[in-house]
Amino acid sequence: MIWVAKGLMVLGTALLFIAAIGVNRLPDFYTRSHAATKPDTLGLISLMLGLAIYDGFTLSSIKMLLIIVFVALANPAATHALGRAAIRNGLLPVTLYKKSASAAGTDDPGEGR
Repeated sequence: MIWVAKGLMVLGTALLFIAAIGVNRLPDFYTRSHAATKPDTLGLISLMLGLAIYDGFTLSSIKMLLIIVFVALANPAATHALGRAAIRNGLLPVTLYKKSASAAGTDDPGEGR
């Protein structure tokens, strides 16, 4: 059972690391929010589950399971609300910036070659 717990903790740590890289490297709000939500939620859930298994049946493991439930409900809902607010405020993805710039005639001069 210890190996399962350690495997879940390593998986959770790797997913959280991937989420951090995605937030730093991706170009716009929408891709960053996707990178922050998906691996962050799964990483935290697997990390907490691994810690709860490693700790055994105690009060702290019950608290960790409650954290899992809260994160599984709150993180996707909060990201959805942020995405809707970004859309309502007119924030365009990077690909649409390029399309709107070329429609306005301000695209790169070397692009049509």
